Amino acid sequence: MQTIKTLGELKKTGYISKSIKDELRDNLISKIKKKENVFKGIVGYEDTVIPEIERAILSRHNMNLLGLRGQAKTRIARQIVELLDEYTPYVTGSELNDDPLNPISNFSKQLIAELGDKTPISWLHRSERYVEKLATPDVSISDLIGDVDPIKAANLKLSYADERVIHYGIIPRSNRCIFVINELPDLQARIQVALFNILQEGDIQIRGFKLRIPLDIQFIFTANPEDYTNRGSIVTPLKDRIGSQILTHYPKSIELSKQITAQEAKLSITQKQQIEVSDLIATLIERIAFEARESEFVDSKSGVSARLTISAYENLVSTAERRMLMNGEEKTAARISDLMGVIPAVNGKIELVYEGEQEGAGIVAQNLLGKAFRNEFISLFPDPAKLKKRKEPSPYQTIVNWFGEGNVIDLMLSENDKTYKKGLESIPSLADLVDTYTEKLTKNQKLVMMEFVLFGLAEHSLIGKNELERGIQFKDILGSMFSEKDFFDDPSNN
Repeated sequence: MQTIKTLGELKKTGYISKSIKDELRDNLISKIKKKENVFKGIVGYEDTVIPEIERAILSRHNMNLLGLRGQAKTRIARQIVELLDEYTPYVTGSELNDDPLNPISNFSKQLIAELGDKTPISWLHRSERYVEKLATPDVSISDLIGDVDPIKAANLKLSYADERVIHYGIIPRSNRCIFVINELPDLQARIQVALFNILQEGDIQIRGFKLRIPLDIQFIFTANPEDYTNRGSIVTPLKDRIGSQILTHYPKSIELSKQITAQEAKLSITQKQQIEVSDLIATLIERIAFEARESEFVDSKSGVSARLTISAYENLVSTAERRMLMNGEEKTAARISDLMGVIPAVNGKIELVYEGEQEGAGIVAQNLLGKAFRNEFISLFPDPAKLKKRKEPSPYQTIVNWFGEGNVIDLMLSENDKTYKKGLESIPSLADLVDTYTEKLTKNQKLVMMEFVLFGLAEHSLIGKNELERGIQFKDILGSMFSEKDFFDDPSNN
């Protein structure tokens, strides 16, 4: 079809004009019948969000995707482009992407009246039929709808009453396209009002010009529920004109969240080949986000973006990679202690309430990590609190006694794999405990699980844990407490 260059040639093919909403609807119907996946890479929405979007498209509705940050709203909007025809014809030179068989601009109407079937046409690829605008308070009606252009009037020697002096804004120029406005509540109320007619009747008004331009646009808006109270709101008449409001959400399980993180994390081929990340560590990273969404120190209305776990995963791999490079090793496995390296990624992704601000972002991030350790530990091993309550024998007693005898182990963040392995294997019954309560693991996975047991026991106050400048020290919990008391009681340290 792209070889067709004139209106006459297009007519001979039997081409039929179709609105963008009908185009999306017809192509969606075709894909549903063929059982094709329309929204590739969108995980966790198969039974919730995606069916609602498909129903909205079948209903020819404009949409508002409402949800907290990091819930793939913009990504979904961009993927809807795949439901457009690959190429669509338009009148060459038209500012409004005029349909050759149904022109709406003065330019195209005059050109077709003058040239008839010789009117030149061009082809627009579907990737060029997506327009996105971030709503900010400084966006004006001129930006979105258009205004009178005095320079054009002067150059063409036209009166301001002539329609040709109009400079069209981004919305008219998006005719026959998908137009997305992100963070709609940030748009000033008076600007939102300017969208009323476009959504309902499809026409625009510029500086009193009596224009009747039936724009053909698929509108998709995104908004954060927090915006309704903190920064602005969607005016009621505008909400009334948006056909479907679709609620997005965070992954409902850690497994789904892990799948998203693995898919989105930007790692080089060498990082994937050289750094092994166990399922346990991947789970712990996701638990940080789940704990943050429940934390009293984190603003739940702001949400905890999926970008937190993606950035944390990238930081984890980089922490292990740096250690590997420093030790001149060719390969390594990420360790539990490497999770200390994800704290900077967590700090920037959580919005704290007043109490959290008082604690400090770094402390809150460490607390979230500690809660992730504590909750994951009791999902894999017996809960120490329940064992104590039932007065049952503790499988951890040999390990606890070993530390109680004054033994100490330092896990330095930069130590090589050989030293790391030797230190963990020096602790009696630690390996046996892991064998008892876990399925068959690789050598690296077993070492990581052994290290995790130490962190878990420390979080449940069975052994002591001190953060060193360059690592973590595990020791007897009472000895740790007394050593701190002796330090402060020693006059030489005051």
